Amino acid sequence: MKKLKLITAITFAFTLLLSVNTTAQEFKGLDKSPMDMASYPSSYKESNKLIRISYGRPQLKGRTLNELMKNGEVWRTGANEASELTLYKDMYLGDTLVKAGTYTFYMIPGEKEWTAIINKDINVWGSYYYNEANDVARLKVPVSEGKEGLEAFSIAFEKGKETIDMHLGWSKTRVVVPFKM
Repeated sequence: MKKLKLITAITFAFTLLLSVNTTAQEFKGLDKSPMDMASYPSSYKESNKLIRISYGRPQLKGRTLNELMKNGEVWRTGANEASELTLYKDMYLGDTLVKAGTYTFYMIPGEKEWTAIINKDINVWGSYYYNEANDVARLKVPVSEGKEGLEAFSIAFEKGKETIDMHLGWSKTRVVVPFKM
């Protein structure tokens, strides 16, 4: 009887040990291009946002911008999934009124100007499935050079005179995309 109880206890403990190991969650390491978000107003105290973008933040890691994005080709505006832009109010990109909602945000880099693209597709990986037929608005914006280089691709919003300006920066490249209400 004592042997049976001992065998039962050992069997139970062994089964419990195996089940814990087989159901344990395995977590991946940190993403090489972590997800980030920028919004306007950017203050955490302000909950009524007007615009927000979520994007992956790729790092240069010794590479050049030309290795990471090609002039004249549609770029996801970051890494991993295509960046998603949310407008909480109707806004203009150039002369085009864009209704409040969530969109993908692409760029076409160039030497002197970049083209900002708002597209109605969402939940898109990269720019592999970009479909120009679903563009809502496009705007060409000038490129400038910053004094300091940025290792990580970055986006920030700032209030302009009559606009909300989306600032994009990576390495020494700087681009400003104006949105108007």
